[in-house]
Amino acid sequence: MKRKKIYKMKNLFNKNDSLGLIKKYSVFPEELALRVYTSRLLGSNPSLVLHGGGNTSVKTKIKDITGEEKDVIYVKGSGMDLCSICPDGFSGLNIAPLIRLGKLDSLSDEDMDNQLKINRIMAESPPPSVETLVHAFLPHKYIDHTHADSIMILTNHKNGKHLVRDALGEKVAVIDYIMSGFPLAKAVLREYENNSELKAVVVMNHGIFTFADDAKTSYGRMIDFVDRAEKYIEEKIKGISLFPSEIEIPEAESRRDSMGRFVQAARGACAFPLPDGKIRRFHVKICSTPDLIAASWSSLAQKICASGVLTPDHVIRTKNKMIYIESVPENDHDLNTLVEMKVNQFKEAYMASLQNYAPSSGINAKETDPYPRLFLVAGIGLVALGFTRKDALIAADIGEHTILAKLRGEAMGGYLPISEDHIFDMEFWGFQQKKVKHLSPGLLEGMVALVTGAAGAIGFGVAKQLLKTGAVVALADLDEKKLVKAQSILADEYGEDLVTSIVFDVTDYQAVEKAFTEISIRLGGIDLLVPNAGIAHVATIEELDPDKFDKVIDVNLKGTFNVMKAVAPIFKRQNTGGNIVVISTKNVFDPGAAFGAYSASKAGAHQISKIAAIEFAQFDVRVNMINPDAVFGDAEISSKLWDLIGPARMKSRGLDPEGLKEYYINRNLLKKPVLAEHVGNGVVFFASGQTPTTGASLPVDGGNSAAFPR
Repeated sequence: MKRKKIYKMKNLFNKNDSLGLIKKYSVFPEELALRVYTSRLLGSNPSLVLHGGGNTSVKTKIKDITGEEKDVIYVKGSGMDLCSICPDGFSGLNIAPLIRLGKLDSLSDEDMDNQLKINRIMAESPPPSVETLVHAFLPHKYIDHTHADSIMILTNHKNGKHLVRDALGEKVAVIDYIMSGFPLAKAVLREYENNSELKAVVVMNHGIFTFADDAKTSYGRMIDFVDRAEKYIEEKIKGISLFPSEIEIPEAESRRDSMGRFVQAARGACAFPLPDGKIRRFHVKICSTPDLIAASWSSLAQKICASGVLTPDHVIRTKNKMIYIESVPENDHDLNTLVEMKVNQFKEAYMASLQNYAPSSGINAKETDPYPRLFLVAGIGLVALGFTRKDALIAADIGEHTILAKLRGEAMGGYLPISEDHIFDMEFWGFQQKKVKHLSPGLLEGMVALVTGAAGAIGFGVAKQLLKTGAVVALADLDEKKLVKAQSILADEYGEDLVTSIVFDVTDYQAVEKAFTEISIRLGGIDLLVPNAGIAHVATIEELDPDKFDKVIDVNLKGTFNVMKAVAPIFKRQNTGGNIVVISTKNVFDPGAAFGAYSASKAGAHQISKIAAIEFAQFDVRVNMINPDAVFGDAEISSKLWDLIGPARMKSRGLDPEGLKEYYINRNLLKKPVLAEHVGNGVVFFASGQTPTTGASLPVDGGNSAAFPR
């Protein structure tokens, strides 16, 4: 297999583009608009920075509220993504007080944090980067800092200092790794004071700073030095094979079953109980590029997983090490046993290292999170975990760059990461933890939900409420056109990473199994299944075509059976319980004339759901039913049921569409409209496990005494 070359650096600075951004952000200082422009250029290249990594700054003058001109520095806000940063992603600070801090011999983290807070020029600006003092102490107008892959390859080497000097030349200072914040700022300042001709500073195991008095030059120097490093590495490893020779990557289809089963097991093995009794679940992202699959079969795979991160900054996203899986057992019992063993070994090693470090650091080891974030799986590639979907995507990107960089480092004579005590320093450092602290998790945070019949009003409303409460949702339907529309609406509101869609026929069991595997590959598994797909046919028993009856039975009854049967092994592999919430109907308890096929099929689905509640309880899966009535939807997403039966009902009662809705509102006891979102709220209630309930039927019909569950 041919080795993929390192991404080549290219200077993308374009004067017209920069002027366009200056015009767009004309209410901000021109220097800040240019800072935004070159920051985005850096952020657009994943070989330089990933997901909130790196930082940039600019020094300028502004007038305060009294009209007095002041010197300020704008520094990238902590955790902001350079790829998409805007002017308000920078934190402005009065620079004079910060420069004076350079005269101190030491400065505690608490005092530094206080100084960064009290010197902000806008109270609502984001917390500035922890590297702010580096940017403030250096006299240059523009400063750029990245964790470029090639720089990290050179610095994570036993002869790293020599390699950096050899690759980058005399205008670059090289300093030993030192803790970010005040210590690093002082060390960088000393290097510049010793040699004012410097164009860059490389910090071992950390990254590179470039600087200049204009944005184009500072950015250009970054590209130039990283390009030199990449070419140097390519020359050093020329002719060395990074991957097994003559490797044949199996067709993706042949690997899909193993991929789906593995992520279900891994996600389950890493889930853990919270103090309130709920389960904290992980989201999953699989990366199966040819390079990563080849790396998973490399003789160095185990060594790569056992060695540390490229830069300590990554540890909050990926932990320091990965788990290597040599093969995926075909037997589910063996698979779960293997994954649980590997995860437990990881946790034990993590806690053992932490116990050695915790006494001197003040860390409460009992409150730490010892779970892995990355698995390298032979034949599959990289599997990344995260508490949120975004966390998993970030971990995957960092993991991919890390694996490929380590292979090159090994080819150069050996990858040598920084020691674990430095890693724990960064992992539990307050400034780093701020980057990964989340708002209070949603009620269904961490759950993956699959909703069938999601292109109709009820399915769409259910999906919407699930997304509101933190779940990641897979929409399923046979109507691809309407499904795409539903996904587009929800993705625009909640984010395209949080909602996906898939077309399959619930009456075809093999198609259901294949679709569930696909959703597991995309999202990690299924925690909540909402069987909602259904069709209706209006006819008296005397006039009912047996073939039409069979079709309704196939979709409404057999379709419900198929999805419940197919999800059972997924729940078992995950071993974290789960929920099935079946969208039933008030017709189960209160059927109507000429609606026999629908009512009978739904009654059958309702009954088999009760059986499922009995059988699935043994692996802590709850099965409940919701009985809605008269859910019309709206012009954007209509109800397929009412699209079918509405015209006849309107004709028989002499009503227009609004009149028909009003008729059904007045028919219920509460005289309230029943919306799809109300059905969704019922699903959220059952899925959130707020009561120990299974086998229940919840009416969402405004009150219909004839349909009260008995």
